[in-house]
Amino acid sequence: MLIKDARVVDERGERPGRHDVLVDGGRIVSVVGRGTRGAFTGRPEQTVDAAGRLLMPGFIDAHSHADGAVFRPDVQLALLRQGVTTIIGGQDGVGFAPGDGEYGREYFAAINGRHPTYAGGGVAGLLAGYDGATALNVATLVPAGTVRFEVMGRSTAAPTTAELAGMRGLVASALAEGAVGLSTGLDYVPGVFADAAELAELCRPVADAGGVYVTHMRGGYEANSAAGVDEVLEIAAATGVRVHVSHFHAEPAVVRGELARMARSGADASFDAYPYTRGCSILAMPILPSELTVRPPDEVVRVLADPAARARLRAEWFPAIAGYASLGPDWPSMLTLAHVAAPEFDWAHGLTLAEASALASTRSGVPTDAIDLALDVLVASRLEVNVVMAVQHERTDAELAEILALPGAIGGSDGIFVGRHPHPRARGTFARYPELLVREQAAAGWAGVAALTSGRAARRFGLGERGVVAEGAIADLVLVDPDRVRPRASYASPLELAEGVDDVFVAGVRVLAGGELTGATPGRGLRRSPAGS
Repeated sequence: MLIKDARVVDERGERPGRHDVLVDGGRIVSVVGRGTRGAFTGRPEQTVDAAGRLLMPGFIDAHSHADGAVFRPDVQLALLRQGVTTIIGGQDGVGFAPGDGEYGREYFAAINGRHPTYAGGGVAGLLAGYDGATALNVATLVPAGTVRFEVMGRSTAAPTTAELAGMRGLVASALAEGAVGLSTGLDYVPGVFADAAELAELCRPVADAGGVYVTHMRGGYEANSAAGVDEVLEIAAATGVRVHVSHFHAEPAVVRGELARMARSGADASFDAYPYTRGCSILAMPILPSELTVRPPDEVVRVLADPAARARLRAEWFPAIAGYASLGPDWPSMLTLAHVAAPEFDWAHGLTLAEASALASTRSGVPTDAIDLALDVLVASRLEVNVVMAVQHERTDAELAEILALPGAIGGSDGIFVGRHPHPRARGTFARYPELLVREQAAAGWAGVAALTSGRAARRFGLGERGVVAEGAIADLVLVDPDRVRPRASYASPLELAEGVDDVFVAGVRVLAGGELTGATPGRGLRRSPAGS
């Protein structure tokens, strides 16, 4: 295949002039200036006219929850329209493998959804299931919470020596099967019950294998970020593991300060962030005690349906949740229902808990406050509910650009494809990066965007010869119209697809043509490997 008349850009900069790029056998064979000596003159099987668009390395979403959804054509289209050719799953400590996938399907049903084929076989089986079955590549972390569940079940206790050895063995096996690192979700169960000493033991095989410890830090971020970083530094100091902070969203001064502190400590640290202020999570996490949500869903539902138990939660627990992260005392107005599994609450999608409770009162004639409404939707949905979470002090676009332009930043959407009114980050993040950084804030050039969206992730997570447009590199490539690229998804209309990326190639196969799927499925499960392999 010949891609002709392209402006070639990767993190090393833009090559002067226009170029023809020849691809064969899944790799880039040559990059030659148009009209120069040695320009390609043969007859390729396929020619794609870039017409002066930017030819960039395929974007890598370093924090994705599309592990199970990536088989869906609508999800593939949503990602490819942003230029994403690879996602990294197994995030936040809860995933499908190792084990039979049941815990990930159960606890993170409102985040990861359900995997259509995986029913066991560990990381090796999970990755093999992507080979030739989807248009995109999928890499995975080994989720520490899932590992803990496999060995300790729903225990909230510290592990015994034998249990710790069992968990460490599962992590080592998952890394040997191709996982790119270990993830934790320390505000979720069962990760919330693991202390730094336990996590350090699980990170020892990660350090030995050259993987990365990826953490959703404990404590809700924002002004509490220092406490989470303290734990990251304790683990890094004990093991020497490379560390990566998930969705590091706080004021720019906090992010800069904590990154500087990690650098001074000698920790090899990076982070991902998306270009939106609001978050998204399961509703149960910020509003229910972990000691309750670690129990089987049917038990939790029985408790929440019991009037006496509700009264105790209202009196003893709910007064404390105003302090979670940055929600504040007006938390019912900060949480918007994005996915409610129970069909009888379809009407509530897109409403805050405050709005939904007021409407429920009007509809039923029975006074309903936000606490009762939240518990009602959790019971009716068997806990399968997610919410978009606002913060008290939203970042400005200038502040978001300042964070994303930091040298340790890596692109990650935290995209969730479950729900009728999801967070727009799933369908907008990777189109918003260039719009924000290049066109609106002039905080980075196109080479900086390539570093953020591709180059750094490929190196950091051992994704092989990706992340550059160069002879010999794997031909995961995207054509970007620099004047048109933008997200269309918004908080009000979150399902709209991005614009400005119409042609995408995975391993040299055209998977998006003219903005539409070609039906080709050259994607594969990516096993951790050093660049050059």
